[in-house]
Amino acid sequence: MEKGRILVLDDDPVITLSCKRILGAEGYSISTVEKGEDALNKLSKEDFDLLISDVRLPDINGMEVLKEARVIKPKTDVVIITGYPTLEDARESTKLGAAEYIEKPFTPDFMLNVAKKVFDTRGWILRQAFIDEFRDYVTPLRDRENPVIFYKEGTWARPTKEGLWEVGCDLRYWLLSGNLMYVEFIKNLDRLVAGQPFAKIYSSSGQGSELISPMNAELREINTKANDVMAALLKDHLSEGWLLWLARVFPLAAE
Repeated sequence: MEKGRILVLDDDPVITLSCKRILGAEGYSISTVEKGEDALNKLSKEDFDLLISDVRLPDINGMEVLKEARVIKPKTDVVIITGYPTLEDARESTKLGAAEYIEKPFTPDFMLNVAKKVFDTRGWILRQAFIDEFRDYVTPLRDRENPVIFYKEGTWARPTKEGLWEVGCDLRYWLLSGNLMYVEFIKNLDRLVAGQPFAKIYSSSGQGSELISPMNAELREINTKANDVMAALLKDHLSEGWLLWLARVFPLAAE
């Protein structure tokens, strides 16, 4: 049974073939094109549920494709993939309406996880008791005013209305490596450094994976209930559109 129609825009045959193999095996119908204009023409004539687009293309920029696609087919979700990620591009892509911003290369499991999230039913509702207890310790996956920007596989950031940024992890990604147990922050941390770990997430086997900071920032607040929230999300609410924030920070200029 066909799960949905996906258009993949990339001039790298390795990427298009990978998407065909990975997503096609899960029941998605996959079409591929190499140029931005070809993608826009195809979108104008056919209905797709999802467009996966590279940024660097032979003819026009992927950001322009995103902008035009949102006009031509506003109901089609767009995922941006790039081998040259920057926070500025990530934030711009989400402002333009992208559902996700992903760094290449990515693993098959990660791409499947992204597709499943995009195709999830929207408008999730949590039990009132969960909202009452944890509303300040979770982040909505889809928030057009303060969109989530995925940085590395399993790590994300987003601006808040207060001028700070939230940095956190996507528990669904880390579940692929085994049952999750807890998060541990690096001790005596007062600053986050771009490209360096700020915490570790542990599986039931005791294996720890580093969570990498997407920015240079001054640490302002740590999520003191991170592990309590993790347990609650994993038990009942993981698929309902919430992410776990770990730190609130004030961004600093690159050094």
